[in-house]
Amino acid sequence: MSIVDKAIAAVTPPESEEARIEATRTARAAATPGHWLAMALDHHDEIRAALEAALAAAPADRPRALKRLQLVLIGHSLAEEIVLYPALAKAHEKGHAGMAYSEQTATKMQMAELERLDPRSKEWSEKLEHIRGALLHHMYEEEGNWFLDLKDQYADQKTLTARFAEEYNRYVGEDAKRA
Repeated sequence: MSIVDKAIAAVTPPESEEARIEATRTARAAATPGHWLAMALDHHDEIRAALEAALAAAPADRPRALKRLQLVLIGHSLAEEIVLYPALAKAHEKGHAGMAYSEQTATKMQMAELERLDPRSKEWSEKLEHIRGALLHHMYEEEGNWFLDLKDQYADQKTLTARFAEEYNRYVGEDAKRA
């Protein structure tokens, strides 16, 4: 584990799997079909599934599994960074918005490191497991209260929904999936 990995692990307190499940359940209960919150939760489910698939992949299949993870993860994070985090800051949650940007930047850096590792190596698996832990914690923060606060405190939910879908589809839409 690199010094950066150790530093991130030190400031990323682990929560229980039960706490994560409860946060997701609570957020799902607050979401309505077609709303940005429902879309974000669907993306989180896709990210979790892509993580598990990459971790379970045979070494020869890891590069393809990593590409799938990168597609959904980057598309989702860009949509959040362009649409949701500025709205979160505007809704008097600047600290949460800043933390969210920082966490996502750290994850992108870790993903870039992972891409340069030999997918057959133990180091590759360890790096992906570290990324998994950071992502699960980040999603827990969003599902646990950040996104619920945004839903409650930001007046123009219709625009957030339209813009969030637009930005996600710009990166992950059908044309991007074929590329």
